[in-house]
Amino acid sequence: MTPSPAEAPADLIITGCTVLVHDDQERIGFEEDAAIVVRDGVVESVTSADAVRGRVAVERIAAAGQVALPGLVNCHTHAPMVTLRGVAEDLPIEEWFNDVVWPIESNLTEKDVELGARLACAEMIRAGVTCFADHYFSMDAVAAVVEECGIRAHLGEAFFSSQGPQGRERSLEFALRHRGGAGGRITTALAPHAPYTVDDADLAATAALARDHGLPVHLHAAENRDQAEAALARHGVTPIEVLRRTGILDTDVLIAHGTGILDSDLPLLEAADGSTAVATAPRGYLKFAWPTTTPVRALRDIGIPVGLATDGAASNNSLDVWESMALTALVQKSTTGDPRWLTARQALHHATLQSARAVGLGDRIGTLAPGRRADIVLVDLSGPHTQPVHDLAATLVHSARSSDVRTTIVDGRILMRDRELLTIDVPQVVGELGERMPALLDRGHGRRIQDYDS
Repeated sequence: MTPSPAEAPADLIITGCTVLVHDDQERIGFEEDAAIVVRDGVVESVTSADAVRGRVAVERIAAAGQVALPGLVNCHTHAPMVTLRGVAEDLPIEEWFNDVVWPIESNLTEKDVELGARLACAEMIRAGVTCFADHYFSMDAVAAVVEECGIRAHLGEAFFSSQGPQGRERSLEFALRHRGGAGGRITTALAPHAPYTVDDADLAATAALARDHGLPVHLHAAENRDQAEAALARHGVTPIEVLRRTGILDTDVLIAHGTGILDSDLPLLEAADGSTAVATAPRGYLKFAWPTTTPVRALRDIGIPVGLATDGAASNNSLDVWESMALTALVQKSTTGDPRWLTARQALHHATLQSARAVGLGDRIGTLAPGRRADIVLVDLSGPHTQPVHDLAATLVHSARSSDVRTTIVDGRILMRDRELLTIDVPQVVGELGERMPALLDRGHGRRIQDYDS
């Protein structure tokens, strides 16, 4: 006789924790003294600790005093750019790109990308990030790291029009080759860099390829207000209008940054035929002294998901989505002049379900509920900086730190337990990267992979 699911051995049971849950209106709530049952990489149930007391499991985690959250999603980054953390500081974006970053990136080898991706994945796993959307070069190396270390990723091979049609073709070939890879943990996208580096013809061709092959698009657009104003002055259209006229908004598209989205762009985004989302990475905007930020409230009002992101560590210096969550809430309060927006619960919603939707995974991750993939993080709130807890949502957003994450689980596999990384050897990666730094950082050749001119 086959045992019922309730009787069958579980792969993993987490017990005694407080679980962040969403109700049928997607409102954030918390269930105390709860348990999570995982089988075949999926959340089988979220129940009470008493209900699983006698349940057989291959592995159990006693998580009393910890909070279980859906794994965080970094909705836009350039993971291998951790190799350039701190290299280009205190510069306006034009100098940052043209004088430092793009000359250095012309030295990149696949090995540099692999090591950078490995270090980035270690940083994100330790910070409770279980999925990241990456937009970079030599992405075969990143896909290999993702498969090996166990994290989830949404990957795209970036290209510029200056590369000719071969750049676009490589992006397509990568997306088709790796779609569904790593046991389904890898999803893919076409990745034109931005409207100011990819011309209209290339964008239109990308949109056609996306429709033909059922692929989403991930690109930078309306990154800042200067770009929007320069596009209007030179061409009479905003970057968002470029996406509309080239058909990109007819695809499922993830727009990175969007701090230059104008009020006139909002009807275009609302009317888009595809599923449109925006990723916000506020720390970089503050560093570059941009005068505006992603208009989260206006985008919410027209039904556009806004996911949280860090951008690359060359501009942000970290891949810490906890910091992005707190900064998003604070910057939104400041820019709207309204302390009631964004609330801690709203920030947690952006960090979980909205971020999952932004990367096209809203039906698989983003909430801890039966049938969802078991991407789970356990957060320890016993430290003095998180006590006492009067409002758990506020404690998670404004007091907790990435270092409070104790355990990180993806597809039911434990990637970090009690702060010990189980799938990446960080000292080895750091040692190899150190040996490669002189060659990578050399700018004596005078080359750039591209010119920045918005």
